[in-house]
Amino acid sequence: MTLLNRTLKLAIATGCFLLPASAHAAEVTLSLKNHVFSPAEVSVQAGQPVSLVINNLDSTPAEFESKTLRVEKVVAGKARVAVQIRPLSPGRYRFFDDYHEDTAEGFLVAR
Repeated sequence: MTLLNRTLKLAIATGCFLLPASAHAAEVTLSLKNHVFSPAEVSVQAGQPVSLVINNLDSTPAEFESKTLRVEKVVAGKARVAVQIRPLSPGRYRFFDDYHEDTAEGFLVAR
């Protein structure tokens, strides 16, 4: 085995064990029923990625949107989607249903 092959194999083998623990996204679930998010506020750990699961219990579509999180996703009626959120700085991030913004609003708080 050449030195290059040995070095590559060693780098690949040890690299798998050196992945940061933060590589796994925490999962947070939001439900949307009667055009209202539940819970209306969720807390996550700052600096960690988040998988935000939106479960639309209504029969009509919703458009999950957040300008501060830089995300926009249509969720069909009676459907469930996951949105990947980058690691966040501490703060309060507003989200809403663009189709029903007057009733469907919430906040993701990174601490």
